[in-house]
Amino acid sequence: MGLLDVLGVLISPAYALIAISSLVRDVPRGEGEHMSTITPPRAHATTSPPRTGVRHLGPNWYATVMGTAIVASAGAALPSPPPAVALQAVWALATAALAVLLAARAAHWARHRDQARRHLADPAVAPFYGCLAMALLAVGGATLSVGAGVIGEGPAVAVDAVLWTAGTITGLVAAAGIPYLMVTRHHVTPGTASPVWLLPIVAPMVSAALGPALAGHLPAGQGREAMLLGCYAMFGLSLLMTMTLLPLVFSRLIHHGPLPLALTPTLFLVLGPLGQSTTAVNNLADAVRGALPAPYPAGMAAFAVLYGVPVIGFALLWLAFATALVVRAARGGMGFAMTWWAFTFPIGTCVTGTAALARHTHLHAFTWLAVALYALLVAAWAVAGARTLAGLVGGQLLAAPRPAPATAPTTARTAFPRGTAPGRARPGQRSAARNASPSAPGASANDGPYHVR
Repeated sequence: MGLLDVLGVLISPAYALIAISSLVRDVPRGEGEHMSTITPPRAHATTSPPRTGVRHLGPNWYATVMGTAIVASAGAALPSPPPAVALQAVWALATAALAVLLAARAAHWARHRDQARRHLADPAVAPFYGCLAMALLAVGGATLSVGAGVIGEGPAVAVDAVLWTAGTITGLVAAAGIPYLMVTRHHVTPGTASPVWLLPIVAPMVSAALGPALAGHLPAGQGREAMLLGCYAMFGLSLLMTMTLLPLVFSRLIHHGPLPLALTPTLFLVLGPLGQSTTAVNNLADAVRGALPAPYPAGMAAFAVLYGVPVIGFALLWLAFATALVVRAARGGMGFAMTWWAFTFPIGTCVTGTAALARHTHLHAFTWLAVALYALLVAAWAVAGARTLAGLVGGQLLAAPRPAPATAPTTARTAFPRGTAPGRARPGQRSAARNASPSAPGASANDGPYHVR
């Protein structure tokens, strides 16, 4: 694959769909299962992780951009935002991180195409291609809401237009293409449903939430109306797909117990479509005033509150549920992994959602809730960022996945001994699966779906 092919995969979503199809068309169904097999390790002369450059830099790393950009844009959405200079500094950091990651991922495709093919063929990794779309959208939205104070409104609108367009097309390709690969190319066994599956289908919801601000810069007429109704369509497709997948995730938890330790933070990903959909309907309700004829603006304003309040209520319930499981995992020895970035962007969407409800209902309770969630977001971002930086400096996060202990081969996508899945494991086996040590597959700092193979 040449440089133009690489840039096409990263930037041009239409070409990305063709490239994905061509990359995996000769991959037999089930190869993802083969590639996730853990084999006994060979002896190493040193315990320090080998530096492998960008070979193991997967699409999951775009989550760091998403989590950073949302700190800036969510802060700007608060009724009383933090100092502008602080938000602008975070926006600049997110923009720089996006530029670096785009270049690094281009190098990954150019130098390690075999690894890129494995990523697309692995159902634990492929959903993270949704993070590319959301990273583009998040930086674009933060550029318009925060970066305009640095580069000016005109350039900010232009940058957001480019990033929103690229992110939206990429997100739609991922929302359609990744489920297609999961059906036709991936080998997905019962009991392996994961919140990570939500990533590609949430990307259009991010477009729906950020599109209204950009639509306001279009001239009144067919163009603005088409963009706003297109955002409503993306809100609907993402919401209905989320409603399809969430029961699978909860069923997996009920029938197979908690996720492996390092994957437990991914439960926070469920907050993403909840908070982002609330943000979307409220932002759209503001944007349609003067763009659509009566009675649609009044109806959409009412729908924004009638939809948003119950969804935020469910989001708070899920936040308590996921927090309890994270505390349980921490007590069981959960160490740092890139999954910790799941604590950032989803919580940020709840900040923007509750802030939007505060704007429409004028309830102080929503204002204080938004402030409390933002404090939680900043704390999570600071911890995840510091630990990620330490892992990069130490070389662990870009090293090859750590091999499992010298035992019989097993697969990394199940926490159950051979012969017990997909049914309920025996009591002793289920307890062991729930309390997998940090050195187990998917449980170490350089393993699991947030650090891809």
